[in-house]
Amino acid sequence: MNKARLLIVALLAAAILSYFLFDLGQYLTLQYMQSQIATFQEFRDENFVMAALVYFLVYVLISAASLPGAMIFTLLGGAIFGLLWGTLLVSFASSIGATFSFLISRTLLRDYVQSRFGDYLAPINRGIEKDGSFYLFSIRMVPLFPFFMVNLVMGLTPINVVSFYFVSQIGMLLGTAVYVNAGSELAQITSLSGLVSAPVLFSLVLLGIFPLLGKLIVNSIRKNKIMRGYKRPSKFDANVVVIGGGSAGLVSAIIAVGAKAKTILIEKDRMGGDCLNTGCVPSKSLLRSGRIMSYIRRAGEYGIEGAAATVNFARVMERVQEIIKTIEPHDSMERFTSLGVECIAGDARITSPYSVEVNGRTINTRSIIIATGARPMVPPVPGLNEVGYLTSDTIWTLRELPRRLLVVGGGPIGCELAQAFNNLGSEVTQVDMASRVMPREDVEVSEAVMEQFRKQGIQLLTSHKLTRFGKAGETKFMEAEHEGETVRVEFDQVLLAIGRKANVEGFGLEELNMPLTAQGTVEVNSAMQTAFPNIFACGDVAGPYQFTHMASFQAFFAAINSLLGGWWRLRAKYNVVPWATFTDPEVARVGLSEAEAKSRGIKYEVTRYDMDHHDRSLADGEAHGFIKVLTVPNKDKILGVTIVGYHAGELIGEFVFAMTHGMGLKKIAAVTHIYPTLLEGNKFAANAWRNKRLPEKYFPWLEKFFRWQRGA
Repeated sequence: MNKARLLIVALLAAAILSYFLFDLGQYLTLQYMQSQIATFQEFRDENFVMAALVYFLVYVLISAASLPGAMIFTLLGGAIFGLLWGTLLVSFASSIGATFSFLISRTLLRDYVQSRFGDYLAPINRGIEKDGSFYLFSIRMVPLFPFFMVNLVMGLTPINVVSFYFVSQIGMLLGTAVYVNAGSELAQITSLSGLVSAPVLFSLVLLGIFPLLGKLIVNSIRKNKIMRGYKRPSKFDANVVVIGGGSAGLVSAIIAVGAKAKTILIEKDRMGGDCLNTGCVPSKSLLRSGRIMSYIRRAGEYGIEGAAATVNFARVMERVQEIIKTIEPHDSMERFTSLGVECIAGDARITSPYSVEVNGRTINTRSIIIATGARPMVPPVPGLNEVGYLTSDTIWTLRELPRRLLVVGGGPIGCELAQAFNNLGSEVTQVDMASRVMPREDVEVSEAVMEQFRKQGIQLLTSHKLTRFGKAGETKFMEAEHEGETVRVEFDQVLLAIGRKANVEGFGLEELNMPLTAQGTVEVNSAMQTAFPNIFACGDVAGPYQFTHMASFQAFFAAINSLLGGWWRLRAKYNVVPWATFTDPEVARVGLSEAEAKSRGIKYEVTRYDMDHHDRSLADGEAHGFIKVLTVPNKDKILGVTIVGYHAGELIGEFVFAMTHGMGLKKIAAVTHIYPTLLEGNKFAANAWRNKRLPEKYFPWLEKFFRWQRGA
């Protein structure tokens, strides 16, 4: 604790101690003030300036230290100085004292509160940064909110000090005048409960609520302004039009039609979107074939000799398509039509916030949900078009295994496909600008994956910046800059996996001047609402998470809010967001990583359980990896979990459930897990947290006690 904080704590402690030690509260009672009115008034008549100064300083001290008695002192100001001077003195003294109290709270508590509850307070902080003065003004207008509590709570927020003072000065003025005026009759007041009549209090509450109503009116005017140029139809063909038949669009449509709303779904390509056709389903099917081949190569570890196999790559890719076709009916137009959704194949175009055109037909709708997904990004590297390239969308057309595959990108998609093709027999080179693959994860996670990749023969070129692609005869090559030198890599096929770009072009958003984020996604609030009050967006097109399960999560809020028509809004919270990368070893995470906790200044403790001595992992020949849990210091509350190893994507589920429902490691430790299962690793990690807190200092005494019991 620095000197400034120590000084504040000392002064505050001295003020509070003095208050109780010298029983100063007896001088801040209604009875005492009433008995001393004549004395106070006489002193005022003899020396007005001195009386005003003493009153002012004492009021500031009471307010700054959050001591009880501010209301009594306000009444006294009216009794001694009258309405004009009393209001003037109280107004400035209370605002200055409130600002001191605000600063005390900010200095002593804000860093601690923000570091501990930063993730939960992030939406509040953003709201305060945007409209903090407005909300403070509304609260100050309502005398039902405790004066000192407002000071302390606002000190924990990002609101500017100057704004706090001036808003408090103005916001409390009317209430101050009412109480000062009541103080002019201090001698006749019998109790504080009868100080101000119910009608007066009700009027003040209405005054406090009025700014909130004003904001609603302003927002309504703003919304009407943005919608002013568009004619609202007298009747509608649909309650909701969903554009995009991927995960977000399908979930939105099924929720809307389930609520019996007239729902139209428009998809220009294939139902199921990226996840079914080019993403999750095909990639995991390919990974499975690659994993089987890796086990055949490892057969000797399991006592199986002479195992060998040849990869029929065309058959591998046919199997991928067969699995897609097996799942396809779940997402088909036929199924959704049977559920009551009107499905249209075609290019949708939003022509106004109330209308969508498709195949020459204009559909008038009350709400629109944009769920157009994203597509692979293509870097502007010279020569790329000349050599040709594959993406996660087009690689599924391959029927011949590339002898030499260059993978550009070290994120989840690049890592998964690099390892899959390596397992199937390609010579894989993976290149990335970052210093390590999977840079969003902790360093030890990247190192575990990179170690396995190198062990399997994947050539990793990190910290390499692409400069150009080209051909030398029939040979394709890539050149990259690394530590000032040019590195050349020859290849037969190149896969681009450097990220995905939101699909926001070509269907009317440009004409609407739809606001986009810096990342190029549609800008939405926590209700999935865009700048247009009846247009919503969810999934990859909205971000910030490009996961199928998060697209479905957002779709729920987009669908429900699109049907509520602005009367009420459900808001999405991203407190517990899990994901997994299905490499070998698998990597799964929920909540904070250690690097993120450090960057945000969040204090944490780490508990780690290594799987190299885990019974089931040993039996399966997969005894590698770890479970790392971040908790609040000295508590079992989980801040984040990272799992690296065999079936990490399955193991993380227990921690996701625990975090979602506010359960800590003690709850997981108390659960009986089947032996021998991988899931036991979660219990062992929880036990590791408990073991670090055993009262070891008492063990020698216990040893003596048990020795005494034995009569030894």
